[in-house]
Amino acid sequence: MKHIGAIALFAIAVLVAGCDDGYLRGAVSKSPDGKTYFAVIDDNGGHCGPMKLDGTVWPHAIGEVAEISPGRHTLECGAPISFEVPPGVIFKFDYWGP
Repeated sequence: MKHIGAIALFAIAVLVAGCDDGYLRGAVSKSPDGKTYFAVIDDNGGHCGPMKLDGTVWPHAIGEVAEISPGRHTLECGAPISFEVPPGVIFKFDYWGP
């Protein structure tokens, strides 16, 4: 019986690890048209005033996807956070932590 529990635990660990796309700040999926898109899914509690992407106010609503250029970007909601957006993806930003 102990072996079944160990096998189940291992299977769960493999499934959870398989869900990680390797991007700390958000979820990344392939875009249907090969262009690069970005959306802010979490507004850090909404207490930051205007959110800025690369120093410019982000005019889109939470969850709204908009086209951006691939590469290094900085999102500000209080302290700035930098991250990399690969080409041809939809990057949904959802993590403000360290």
